[in-house]
Amino acid sequence: MIDALKCFVTVVELGSLSKAAVQLEMAVSSVSRKIDALEQELGARLLLRSSRQVVVTDAGERFLPRARNVLAELAEGRSAVQELDTEPRGLLTVSAPAAFGRLHVAPAIASFLQRHPLIEIDLHVSDEVVDLSARRVDVAVRAGVLPASDLVATYLSGMNRVVSASPAYLARHGWPKSPEDLLQHQCLTVNGRVPPRGWWRFKGVNDYQPLPVKGNLRCDDTDSLLHAAIAGAGIVHLANWLASDAIVSGQLVPVFPMLPIARDDARRRDPNEPAIHAVHMPGRSNQGKAQLLIRHLREYFGSPAYWDLAMERVGAGRQRRP
Repeated sequence: MIDALKCFVTVVELGSLSKAAVQLEMAVSSVSRKIDALEQELGARLLLRSSRQVVVTDAGERFLPRARNVLAELAEGRSAVQELDTEPRGLLTVSAPAAFGRLHVAPAIASFLQRHPLIEIDLHVSDEVVDLSARRVDVAVRAGVLPASDLVATYLSGMNRVVSASPAYLARHGWPKSPEDLLQHQCLTVNGRVPPRGWWRFKGVNDYQPLPVKGNLRCDDTDSLLHAAIAGAGIVHLANWLASDAIVSGQLVPVFPMLPIARDDARRRDPNEPAIHAVHMPGRSNQGKAQLLIRHLREYFGSPAYWDLAMERVGAGRQRRP
């Protein structure tokens, strides 16, 4: 299978079976047979081949980044094994979304540095989507839906949104019984940028389009909306990892029953659903240390993530209405 993946990726990159055969030091017929076997295994045609050209099919376009990821992960796994005999050291540059970086990445990195004191980390927290090649970033933590790219992506945690409000707000204004009732409440919304994916959307409601909720407070920073909701300004629809601490402490209460924690295999998840990933560029000199950090992030966050488990423990009690 690995040889077949190498043949497929090389043919796509060079645009020719013969050129790929030269680079791979194989016969053209052997390259063709490897790709035939891969297509048979997948049950889909990946390449349209003729004597003049090779055309990548739609299935091939969708499979290509995953094939590259598998090959990159294998290469980096070998590198990581080879580095086991030496203490990792040197600089890693890491980026993360602002709020997620402060709440979850920074504590995880502190734990990582206790294990590996010879490593230094430059952590950049910003909601800017960083170009890893231009900024020489080794690992970027990203929240949301990943666009197609040549970056190697590692799933860290799922994401969902929780509708919540302070106990004081709910005591004054009452509990919404359904998502449609939110239209009659003060809802804290994002202003000045594209709303986060899934913002005020609910399955089976409004054709899964955002509800046109309104409120007298809008802000371009979700962390600020969190604190406004805690202070009783209205109802908010925040990511699980952002609302978790306030829900566990009782400062916010889930308005509707929370979704069950997803305990499925990450490889089966819908790539169009938002999630937390760590991405890095294949072939970087720091890839061994990058993989070490990514593995630590997965271990530190847990599966399911610790913020989801904490909300699950208190969720049933928090959802009971006064």
